[in-house]
Amino acid sequence: MVKQKFTPFSINAVVLLTVGIVVLALHSDGDKPANETHKEYVVGFLMTVIAAVLYAFILPLVEFTYKKARQEITFPLVLEIQMVMCIAATCFCVVGMIIDGDFKVISREAREFKIGGSAFYYTLIVITGIVWQGFFLGAIGVVFCASSLASGVLISVLLPVTEVLAVICFREKFQAEKGVSLFLSIWGFVSYFYGEYKSGKKVLEKYQPPETELPSLQVSDSVA
Repeated sequence: MVKQKFTPFSINAVVLLTVGIVVLALHSDGDKPANETHKEYVVGFLMTVIAAVLYAFILPLVEFTYKKARQEITFPLVLEIQMVMCIAATCFCVVGMIIDGDFKVISREAREFKIGGSAFYYTLIVITGIVWQGFFLGAIGVVFCASSLASGVLISVLLPVTEVLAVICFREKFQAEKGVSLFLSIWGFVSYFYGEYKSGKKVLEKYQPPETELPSLQVSDSVA
């Protein structure tokens, strides 16, 4: 969509990041709630996959919008695009929550929240919303400064890093697949940005004017 040129480094990064996430996903267990049927679990899984595919199109579409815009893309305009996207997403989610009756469950979940009670539950909701706003702003900001591929690479490498932070903060088990996923993701991350560094260096050398040396002056001895 945005005519992104793939290089051996970027292809290597995409493959490594994908394999790292797949390794992390295939060895996950215990994510099925006790009262959920197999049909509901399959439907939820398929909806999650569809949501991931749709999200994969968001960043290239944002970059496509930047390229096709008939005005100069500035950072204030990027903030306006972010605001419109978030308002549209919020309205869509609110309608879905009203139809499904999710707002009626919030008060019960707050009362049953085990860490800090209802006050901490509502505080956590507000903080989570602020953090996600920063995340989305950073994602489209990277698209504005670099490309949608660079933003996708940064987002992908965050998943295994999050798993490691869960081990540190919540004392989860650091299993072998988490280590393999982290290694592959960091390898892909380094591969991508090393390729970008080399490409940028070649472009700089191409457009940099050659250095010119001043001709040496011949000094003649004069006889008085």
